[in-house]
Amino acid sequence: MKKQLFVLLLLCIPFSYIRAAQVDTLKVYSPKMQREIKCVIILPDTYSQKTTELFPVMYLLHGYGNNYKIWIEKKPSLPRLASSHNMIVVCPDGEASWYWDSPINPSSQFETFLSKELVEYIDKNYRTIANRKGRAITGLSMGGHGAMWTAIRHQDIFGAVGSMSGGLDIRPFPGYWKMNKQIGEYKDNTERWNQYTVITQLDKLTNNSLAIFIDCGVGDFFLQVNKDAHNMLLQKGINHDFILRPGGHDWDYWTNAVEYHMLFFKNYFQGKHPLVK
Repeated sequence: MKKQLFVLLLLCIPFSYIRAAQVDTLKVYSPKMQREIKCVIILPDTYSQKTTELFPVMYLLHGYGNNYKIWIEKKPSLPRLASSHNMIVVCPDGEASWYWDSPINPSSQFETFLSKELVEYIDKNYRTIANRKGRAITGLSMGGHGAMWTAIRHQDIFGAVGSMSGGLDIRPFPGYWKMNKQIGEYKDNTERWNQYTVITQLDKLTNNSLAIFIDCGVGDFFLQVNKDAHNMLLQKGINHDFILRPGGHDWDYWTNAVEYHMLFFKNYFQGKHPLVK
């Protein structure tokens, strides 16, 4: 009798309570690089082929030395968060590219991949809000740089951007993270290094043209360049959210920080961000 009652209760539970988010690996072809790039995609539990609902998308970038799988491995609750905030999450591989279109490495053209090829693929194959009001991009460290670099230079594609512990000015770190493989040695290419860093791209912003969220741990080696970017945005009168919290350049910080970014983007997607037109 108890078993029959349990089965009856299960049958009475609405389907929406027992659906689960879907996590898949994609291979997205890049015409510019002439090769496939792997990505993880997370569909919220509300995503169903039986409805016509359109979903916003958060593009979530990894850092140097990681790959497309790292976010779902380090933050296994991402599918639950995607469902809670009713958004699609896409985690592309960025290799060690710093998400630039490298002027010296034809096989590393990740600005084009992020801002055009991947966005077009996701919009074509999934039910997305296919405009800037339905797209946000963020990432950690190298990925924070990549998110800001891409969104600032493609404000027609992304409406909101975030950076967690981002390398927002690469110039103090010329010997690190194989950046020379993408843009050449600093001593021989000083002007290029000046051009290929986020902090020199801030002039492309106008107030409220992007919803911007920057955060960094007070024990992070990128703390000063984040403060510098914040101060420059203040000087230019660019509204943005800037948070310093206890923590270093590590996954303890980022697995916590991403939850704040997702909430920030949810408010933007719902039109609740007070600073963005």
